[in-house]
Amino acid sequence: MSVHLEPESFKLEDYLAAHERKSLLRFITCGSVDDGKSTLIGRLLYESKRLFDDQLATLERDSRRHGTQDGGIDFALLVDGLASEREQGITIDVAYRFFSTDQRSFIVADTPGHEQYTRNMATGASTADVAILLIDARKGITRQTRRHALLVSMLGIRHVALAINKMDLVAWSRERFEQIGAEFRAFAVNLGFDRIDAIPVSALNGDNVVEPSSQAGWYEGPTLLAYLETIQVEQKADAAPFRMPVQWVNRPSPDFRGFAGIVTSGRIRPGSRVRVLPSGLETSVDRIVTMDGDLAEAVTGQSVTLTLSDEVDISRGDVIASMERQAQVSDRIEARLFWMATEHLKEGDQFLLKLGAAAVPARVVRVRQRIDLASLAAVAVSSLGANDVGHVVFALDQPVAFDPYAESRRTGGFILIDRESFDTVAIGLVDGAAAELPVNLEGVRTNAPLAWIKWSGEQKRRSALKAMSWRVIGSVATVGAAVVLTQDIRLAAAIGATEVVTKLVLYYGHERLWARIRYGLSVATGKHGGGPQSSGVN
Repeated sequence: MSVHLEPESFKLEDYLAAHERKSLLRFITCGSVDDGKSTLIGRLLYESKRLFDDQLATLERDSRRHGTQDGGIDFALLVDGLASEREQGITIDVAYRFFSTDQRSFIVADTPGHEQYTRNMATGASTADVAILLIDARKGITRQTRRHALLVSMLGIRHVALAINKMDLVAWSRERFEQIGAEFRAFAVNLGFDRIDAIPVSALNGDNVVEPSSQAGWYEGPTLLAYLETIQVEQKADAAPFRMPVQWVNRPSPDFRGFAGIVTSGRIRPGSRVRVLPSGLETSVDRIVTMDGDLAEAVTGQSVTLTLSDEVDISRGDVIASMERQAQVSDRIEARLFWMATEHLKEGDQFLLKLGAAAVPARVVRVRQRIDLASLAAVAVSSLGANDVGHVVFALDQPVAFDPYAESRRTGGFILIDRESFDTVAIGLVDGAAAELPVNLEGVRTNAPLAWIKWSGEQKRRSALKAMSWRVIGSVATVGAAVVLTQDIRLAAAIGATEVVTKLVLYYGHERLWARIRYGLSVATGKHGGGPQSSGVN
């Protein structure tokens, strides 16, 4: 590394013990394209002396080959590693980096600012505790800045460091700094942030990144690194009620049946009463099994296998939950949705909805609103376009267990998967179970169960005409083939007539039988990207 320790002075055991005692902070950098996110992270790693010598040598070589600083070090290349990123000079994918200081360990996600890659930014934000939102001091707040702020708030991040970058290009103007800070706070007043801390920085020159800048004598706040080392983020998962989505039914032998998964919140002990959702069956925990032996207690973040005192039918996707503060169970959910596909989302579109370990077919029954980025006002719409954020109601083909996203990220967040391409097309955050919906124009309740029904639209006379129309044509062809084979016109005519009568009777009877069998969805639906499809016959 850039700072070397004498071998005899370095004690590995003491270093590892000290490292384990450090808290871990996950944060992201976000903001509009070319606001300096990758440069900031590269400078942060460089100034905090967290780079190895070979990394520095590679950075200097790459800066001469791909850099944008006229031969100087281009710190953005530390995180922009894709060939297309270096060619275009923009971040495309999320780049994760781990580093540590004496006070804390960090996992940083450098996310793209280009509107086309907003979906990648949302992926990085989904696990972060703090957001560093960069703003170019020259351009101020842009549409993409507002979109990223909305997504950060929507995904549950409550602490924002407003890094007003490129202050050297506005002569370190205090008035400009305060103007941008006031404008953003006014915009974000209803986004629910606990703290917004504005920090003037120059990522390219390193001002206020690790060390205070002599250029901003008027600024008395912390540097960016000092902010990251001292910000306190509440960890609510341990205090939340116990939840464990079942990922796998562990049955290695006839004598053992356990249910494996990750404890997403709370804690559990042998003997604790639990409820299996969505079935609602109650039982108690018998053992907590791991590869290293049984545990006396399992806590948030641990992967364990639970055995239960009763024989309970549990499958992948079910949730084992504590008896207090029960999760909700419903087949109708309301959610905030970040739509990422190029095609518009419309009512009637169908997807696979993956919530925790459960993956169930889902249908959009109502697109309620879209959030306007300029004012954050809700606008009534019937569809969502690419990168829109809105409120949507879904109907699922079976009940699932969930918590509102505001209470639990792990059991309240989901993704939508296209049923044909298997692309992830949206990120969703559950608000709760959907309320009763009105009757639609066809007289079918849009929140009616996805039940199988009898199709009664086909008339008997029309069925007979359908049968005759193609059977007669087919029989004429049969007569022609029989004449060729038998050289007997009367015999061929008899074969053709017999075929017409028998197949007409069989076809008509078969269709009348199926008319009495329940089939087809009770609500006409369409696949994603297409129009509604009838659930009946032609």
